[in-house]
Amino acid sequence: MAMIDEKVSDLLRQERSRQFFTLMMIPSENYTSRGVRKALSSYFVHKYAEGYPGSRYYQGVENADAIELLAQSRAKKLFGVPHANVQPYSGSSANAAVYFALLQPRDKIMGLSLESGGHLTHGHPKITFSGKYFRSVQYSAEENGLLNYEAIRKLALAEKPKLIISGTTAYPRILSFKKFGQIAEEIGAWHLADISHIAGLIAGRAHLSPFSWADVVMTTTHKTLRGPRGAIIMATKRGLKRDPRLGEKIDRAVFPGLQGGPHLHTIAGIAVALFEAQEKSFQGYAKQVVKNARVLASCLGKIGFRFVTRGTDNHLLLLDLRSKRVSGAEAALWLEKAGIVVNKNMIPGDPNPPANPSGIRMGTPALTTRGMGEGQMRLIADWIARVIETKGEEKVCIEIAKEIRQLCQNFPLP
Repeated sequence: MAMIDEKVSDLLRQERSRQFFTLMMIPSENYTSRGVRKALSSYFVHKYAEGYPGSRYYQGVENADAIELLAQSRAKKLFGVPHANVQPYSGSSANAAVYFALLQPRDKIMGLSLESGGHLTHGHPKITFSGKYFRSVQYSAEENGLLNYEAIRKLALAEKPKLIISGTTAYPRILSFKKFGQIAEEIGAWHLADISHIAGLIAGRAHLSPFSWADVVMTTTHKTLRGPRGAIIMATKRGLKRDPRLGEKIDRAVFPGLQGGPHLHTIAGIAVALFEAQEKSFQGYAKQVVKNARVLASCLGKIGFRFVTRGTDNHLLLLDLRSKRVSGAEAALWLEKAGIVVNKNMIPGDPNPPANPSGIRMGTPALTTRGMGEGQMRLIADWIARVIETKGEEKVCIEIAKEIRQLCQNFPLP
């Protein structure tokens, strides 16, 4: 047993060191506060509490009820919604719960295609539950990478989906939730806004809000929200006006529909993150995330890099590397050797397969959490360029990795 503990302890130390001395630039990753991590390692990790506050199937749940109600109330206050479910284990299971609450098997859903920056659970065919158990029609970005809302409207009018999903994982521009809401209303469809990537930007008033135009809003609780790995499903005033039982249907789809006992330690961490997101400093954080992304894009653009949509309005950048005659998979590996952690990613109309796409995706949420600003973005742009232009030359990667270690020492983890 001692040997197992020793091995795990060693891996924990190695992972902390890796995160400390590298640049975390995958836009879906971020750092949590000490308060969030303390909640995650609390005694709540021991407790089963199937059901909901006031209606559990276990005894000894007075504190479980209190922490879940606190997380619910903070979610409702932060986002201005009448109903919030904080139990989903992840964004994928939360999306599944929304579908099961609103739809019947083989009903039609409409979401953004994977290669255009959508998510697997937005109806990707054949290999996901969303494409297997529901009929899926997908809208795509134009050649310039931008969404054409009139084209989306025409597709919706022709296909008549029962649910339209607005939300992305690799789209660098502001989404018009209003236009999605108007399209859904025109055809009588439900509108689900998946704000997993941009929830923190919305909370920090650095992105348009979906809550007046969506019936249901789902978000993960990490990424720009800086919480633990979990999810929240929210019924909006618009949604409850359409169906007063919407909140109840969502709750029943989560439990007992999809999962058993909630992870109370995660819910405790979510409660802490939601409290932190209400602080005034969080608005400064969200705005700095966007500013850093724009500076990074500007610097890389000036030295010849091409972007999908030619820039960014949010926290992420999507680089098209075809002009560099480099694949996204190659670039991601080279950059990691230099201490810059991004991910390979498809681009709209990508001629290459998902395992070896033409792009890389990167973002600024975690760097901004560490306190980095525009000056550091200029340094990082230069490092990225040197790695890719030299096609990952070993000497260059080693030199840059040393420079990054020095930078990271000045910006410690939370």
